[in-house]
Amino acid sequence: MQNCNILLAQLNPTVADIEGNYTKALECLDNSISQGVKLVIFPELFLLGYPPIDIIERYPLIVEENISYLQKFALNCKDVAVLIGFCEFNKSQSGKKYYNSVAFIKNGKIEKIIRKSLLPTYSEFSEGRYFQPAIFDSKERIIEFGNCRAGVIICEEGWNDKTFFSKPMYRFDPVELLVKEQKPDFIINVSASPTRAKKEQLLNNMLSHCAKRHSTPVIYVNQTGSTDSFTFCGTSRAYDSDGNLIARAKSFSEDYLTVSLSDNSLNRIEKLPRGVEKTLNSQKEFTLDYDWDMERTYLTIKSAISDYFSKNGFKRAVLGLSGGLDSSCCAYLLACALGPQNVLGISMPSDITSLQSRNDAKILAQNLGISFFEIPIKDMTIASSKTFDNIFEQICSKWFDFRCKEPLTFDNIQARSRAMILWGISNEFSSCIPIATSDKSELYMGYATINGDMSGGFAPVCDVTKTKLFALARWMNENAPIKNAIPTDILLKPPGAELAINPKTGKPLLAEEALMPYEFLDEIIWRLENLQQTANEMLHEEFLYEKKHEITLEQKKSWLAKFARRVQLAQFKWTIMPPGPIVDSHSINRNEYVQPITSKLKF
Repeated sequence: MQNCNILLAQLNPTVADIEGNYTKALECLDNSISQGVKLVIFPELFLLGYPPIDIIERYPLIVEENISYLQKFALNCKDVAVLIGFCEFNKSQSGKKYYNSVAFIKNGKIEKIIRKSLLPTYSEFSEGRYFQPAIFDSKERIIEFGNCRAGVIICEEGWNDKTFFSKPMYRFDPVELLVKEQKPDFIINVSASPTRAKKEQLLNNMLSHCAKRHSTPVIYVNQTGSTDSFTFCGTSRAYDSDGNLIARAKSFSEDYLTVSLSDNSLNRIEKLPRGVEKTLNSQKEFTLDYDWDMERTYLTIKSAISDYFSKNGFKRAVLGLSGGLDSSCCAYLLACALGPQNVLGISMPSDITSLQSRNDAKILAQNLGISFFEIPIKDMTIASSKTFDNIFEQICSKWFDFRCKEPLTFDNIQARSRAMILWGISNEFSSCIPIATSDKSELYMGYATINGDMSGGFAPVCDVTKTKLFALARWMNENAPIKNAIPTDILLKPPGAELAINPKTGKPLLAEEALMPYEFLDEIIWRLENLQQTANEMLHEEFLYEKKHEITLEQKKSWLAKFARRVQLAQFKWTIMPPGPIVDSHSINRNEYVQPITSKLKF
């Protein structure tokens, strides 16, 4: 394989922006010619953009358009061979309408089309909804260019090794068949694989195992950028036949990575986000040590914000600054992703809001350099309360026996008054959307107000638990571009919505008083998502919280019962959350997890 340099085009496509993606591909082609490479590899479904979800069913014209641009692009590939992902019509009389395909272009012509055979339909993936699984033929997976002979697989087809996974999902392993029947010089995996917590651990070990098991080098090409809840970290790479990493592209940015399989001195290995290397051999256990995932989490959310705004034509964000952790982290991430000049923070105090919270919000905005205003909501809440009192008096003539003894009306009036202000600002000023600031722990418990703090056009931290968010805030203060922006008082202050007074203390009700300690709550979430444990199983497990605090068995039962009750009641809230990035290894983001609102689920 002498002089067989390959360019991995790690780029950031936009779904349905066929012309824009085509232009990116042309620019890359010019770069490859100047570098003298023999093959350029683009990510999966590059011309169409990933994931297309259901738009190809509703708008088949864009599939025709991506084919038209593929043919146009092929005419420009006279000096270099190319592998590029696109969407293709299924012209047979049965099955789904489309194929997830890769075109091999050589000498200005489409020489071969390779169609994906294993389609993921789990987690955030739903390819089986619209793509037809192709019949796997190893001969059709071989491409030749220069003096090289490579075998091509598409993303999921590399994730079914029965010697790596204890329970493979599919009946055959495309890589195994490809190597056994065709003996290629190396394997190319064309992918669009979203980032998740600890996924690098799995991906690295799997690709290394594959290369070593088959004594065949592996090249993996991934896209970068974000689409709604999907964020792609890039980190395209190559392994030699012994399973050693020999090249790796940048993380969370576009990159052209030239790979030589014959001369490692020509390759470069970019660093992973700080801490990720620690996960390559880590065990599955709950911990409050999140340092290993801080930079990846920061970059995931920052990329998601940046692309969601830029790709959808938004420029500015407005959010409520409560002086609490969630809104502070959101403001910090927005300032980094959009620039401080494009972020507006609004403090909206009520009579319950503490002076410390008001001051913390103001100091945070000053530290971040974002615009800031304080708009009290007292007049709005008084007017709304008077209106509701009149309404409720009338309704009581019919429903007197059904009136709640401890209604949450006034709590929600405050939250919804604030949302009304934020939406009003976004309506009045162009290219601006409000931000929903709820975190994952509180979403699980339904501790958020519909059309209140849940309301917005994007939810940056919806998949970050509270304990992890505290860790992220501290990490950003030390490591992200704006140093020490989040005031220490915010990091030390117990979280609370400041919507109601605790009658036992006479002070604003704290979140942990309404729920349970976040450390305990977040471990319940972790055990449910990662181990699928029931409440009864958890009752007999020792929680990290119990190693530090003495609690009775009855208290533990009470917290587990409260979690079960509130999670069931929160189901309908999950379905109306605005889009936000999937960050954790498992999520309740509706792009990944769907549970019937109407059920008798026993936890």
